[in-house]
Amino acid sequence: MTVSQKTSEENKRGRQTPLFQHHLALGARMMEFGGWSMPLQYSGIVEEHRATRDAATVFDTCHMGEVNVEGPQALEFLERTTIRRLADLSVHRIRLTVITNEQGGVIDDLTIYRFGEDRFRLVINASTRERVVNWFLGVKEREGFSGVSVTDRTDETGKIDLQGPRSGEILRSIAGADPGGLRYYNFQERDIEGIPVVLSRSGYTGEDGYEIYMPWEKTPFFWELLLERGKDLGIRPAGLGARDTLRLEAGMMLHGHELGEEVTPLEVVYGKFVELDREFIGAGPLRAEMREGSRRTLVGFEMAGRGIPRQGHRVLSGGRQVGTVTSGTFGITVKKAIGMAFVRPEHSQTGEALDIEIREKPVPARVVDLPFYNRKKR
Repeated sequence: MTVSQKTSEENKRGRQTPLFQHHLALGARMMEFGGWSMPLQYSGIVEEHRATRDAATVFDTCHMGEVNVEGPQALEFLERTTIRRLADLSVHRIRLTVITNEQGGVIDDLTIYRFGEDRFRLVINASTRERVVNWFLGVKEREGFSGVSVTDRTDETGKIDLQGPRSGEILRSIAGADPGGLRYYNFQERDIEGIPVVLSRSGYTGEDGYEIYMPWEKTPFFWELLLERGKDLGIRPAGLGARDTLRLEAGMMLHGHELGEEVTPLEVVYGKFVELDREFIGAGPLRAEMREGSRRTLVGFEMAGRGIPRQGHRVLSGGRQVGTVTSGTFGITVKKAIGMAFVRPEHSQTGEALDIEIREKPVPARVVDLPFYNRKKR
């Protein structure tokens, strides 16, 4: 049975994470996302965004996919199916990478955790999980990777993201030994209250923070514990609304907006990860694109006139369309309207004057460097 067949009925209902009842008790406004019923907001997007920047928040991220790739051919298999070399990835370290289709289009961006010489965990997006798992299984069968297993562990794995400048203090209060020594994109395996967990120093908000993995059924215990230990430090629960405004300020991409199978890594910031001296699926078309040049480039922009850009708005230069907005919002921390867009390469230089068509009227904007927000420079 494929993942698609297994989950089709669940997706019609909207799958529930182990924290569903907790969200309702906290007054969350719920929405469907990637086939899951998820909190959009609790007290409000602005408050939750600011709490992440100033103190700490917890996000239910149990909808994310966790897939184990194991066996004597695990490394060879992953190097065949991702754009980055992994042989030099040390145990207990994480690497951000991309899987591309035969045409070089982005199937998904994902993080790879190395647990051992031939043991890896892939953390993938909820909206692409079915596609990614079935694609991996197809490559395994088609190319004869008999020495590797691909196992979807999403239904067994709970996940909570603890984000913000006070997240280390909160985590120390429950983890005993200091987790603050973890370097960025490293992880630990340890027990907390007798429960096996994985702590990684990583996130999707542009702030310091941690992603915490635990057995599915233990997720409510850790949710309540984090909120209790962090209440005097300003912790709040946060939903997908704040997660989106935070990631956009941090210049982080979202599948279905900046990423998709019609987009190549060379057109976005992942171009720096593409290693074309290796043979991976999609490498040939990407080599051709490198030689001939990309048809478009992802840029950040800020509005110089009044108006909030949104996905799908046209980008103009001299009255002619030269691109399309992929994401836009009012940046709560940076206090200006911001967005990302695909534009023709000749219009991608920092400082380039453009117009964003909002309600059929051109509104001035200019290309700026990403990210819009950098906590180290705050």
